[in-house]
Amino acid sequence: MSVESTAARKPRRSAGTKSTAGKRTTAKNAPGTDPELVQLLTPEGERLKNAEYDKYVAGITPDELRGLYRDMVLTRRFDAEATALQRQGELGLWASLLGQEAAQIGSGRATREDDYVFPTYREHGVAWCRGVDPTNLLGMFRGVNNGGWDPNSNNFHLYTIVIGSQTLHATGYAMGVAMDGADSAVIAYFGDGASSQGDVAESFTFSAVYNAPVVFFCQNNQWAISEPTEKQTRVPLYQRAQGYGFPGVRVDGNDVLACLAVTRWALERARSGEGPTLVEAYTYRMGAHTTSDDPSKYRADEEREAWEAKDPILRLRRYLEAANHAEEGFFAELEAESEALGKRVREAVRAMPDPDHFAIFENVYADGHALVDEERAQFAAYQASFTDAEGV
Repeated sequence: MSVESTAARKPRRSAGTKSTAGKRTTAKNAPGTDPELVQLLTPEGERLKNAEYDKYVAGITPDELRGLYRDMVLTRRFDAEATALQRQGELGLWASLLGQEAAQIGSGRATREDDYVFPTYREHGVAWCRGVDPTNLLGMFRGVNNGGWDPNSNNFHLYTIVIGSQTLHATGYAMGVAMDGADSAVIAYFGDGASSQGDVAESFTFSAVYNAPVVFFCQNNQWAISEPTEKQTRVPLYQRAQGYGFPGVRVDGNDVLACLAVTRWALERARSGEGPTLVEAYTYRMGAHTTSDDPSKYRADEEREAWEAKDPILRLRRYLEAANHAEEGFFAELEAESEALGKRVREAVRAMPDPDHFAIFENVYADGHALVDEERAQFAAYQASFTDAEGV
């Protein structure tokens, strides 16, 4: 398997373009054509200058650039292996990040160790940046645990399945950080679909009023399952921040350098007491919403062709090669490393032990509860009935 393979689909049509009911839509605007879009690397790998954000990546070294490339390649390889495992019945479900590697790696590498991250359920690249073993991400999707890692070990919260609720958790945590006088920030990840949730609106209100040190990082992959973004908003998502009294920025979500720079800027604002920021990473979900979804039913093939040319991994590789920052040996070694990662993930998933059947009754209430004790006893009797039946 090539680590740079994609399964891209089409970009959404621009707001204001009419569609006929039942027909799949096509895009008109794409990264590189939007004057409001912060971009430091073109799809062809050309380095652009930006007076406002260049300083946030000015000191980046060739070794660090290769590190960003490695992060994206290995994250994509892990994601591809997880998708294959689900197709083979080893996982119940999987939410792929294919196409969103630059948004996640760029923003994830912008965080400090003492910052706290609140993900949704697709932030596999951010988890990688925070030092969470990728195999730990799979336990929940296999149904053997409720998360698989200690959030406080990496300042990376457990995945949140309820759409948008993690933004409220992040805001509350950030308010606590401010009250404690800590020199750290909080970042909350969500998608364009979640931006329509009331929890997100409440988060914007509370964070603005209390000047909370939180960055809202929206990965606008342009499809909330089968719903295109223009069915949810009449303005670009980043402009919503204006109504709440804090800045919003749209960044090319397929440009890892731009995502790194903009997120560093936003986190520095938060740490210095300037309050929240909304970052809209304009990217694209190349694959399905989850492995239970068939995007061919609602997206036209033209999008795949348009967005494959903007692939975040190929973009950085072109820049590395043009600047003589990487040789063929580096890419060959990385290919071998990615295959080894895929093998490790596959073996780890198949070796995961079944959970303790009674674990579901633990940690429901902090001090225990009579009803939970009763339910536990009923379940124990139910389990014992099978043993009794076998013994008869």
